[in-house]
Amino acid sequence: MSKRLGRGLDALIPSLNIDEKDQISELEVAKIRPNPYQPRKNFDDGQLSELMDSIKEHGVIQPIVVRKSLNGYEIVAGERRWRATKALNLEKIPVVIKEFSDQQVMEIALIENLQRENLNPIEIANAYAKLMQQFNLTQEELAAKVGKSRPNVANFMRLLQLPDEIQSQVGNGNLSMGHARALISLDHPEQQKFLCNKVITENWSVRTLEEKIKSLKENVSRETTKKRKQLILSINNWRTNCVIGLKLQ
Repeated sequence: MSKRLGRGLDALIPSLNIDEKDQISELEVAKIRPNPYQPRKNFDDGQLSELMDSIKEHGVIQPIVVRKSLNGYEIVAGERRWRATKALNLEKIPVVIKEFSDQQVMEIALIENLQRENLNPIEIANAYAKLMQQFNLTQEELAAKVGKSRPNVANFMRLLQLPDEIQSQVGNGNLSMGHARALISLDHPEQQKFLCNKVITENWSVRTLEEKIKSLKENVSRETTKKRKQLILSINNWRTNCVIGLKLQ
């Protein structure tokens, strides 16, 4: 009987499944290194602690999937289990060794985390960008690989247009995806940063932020229209004076 990680992974990368024909072996924890393409930067301490308790009582029930690397082995799927095993100072962990390309490893890490909702919006955006850049994928191609719509991918990619300070606030959960998308509609980074600070300090809802941005744009539009009228008036006055000057000559 197969041990499956999720429908998306099964559909996109069937060879990740662990079947009866796969040979399960044990490797020294020290000879295994994390997935360099892991999009998740932070692992929840509480969840890791719960996993450690489970491993203490039952052991590692499902083997992790690894591939051979130059200096040992590299995790393809199951990094949390490896981290928990390492934290418990256990010497070995059950593994299944398989062959995967770099692109497959990146896709697996991203899809596995997306399915489990382990990634924050900025981690997702950076993972998308890395996949697109490293393997020359279009948004349509990437969307098909990760099982998302192209607009969904595009919305996450736009987050990377925001200043680093705002991206950090989104990443640590102080700013929601909705807030971030509203701020993207502004052209000036300083305006974005100012309103971002307001959202956090005054606990603005997305609706409130959108209303503030609308008001700001209307004020800018009125000011721009006023300046444009003043400029046109100045040009007309200059032309009139030139004509009068020529007639007097």
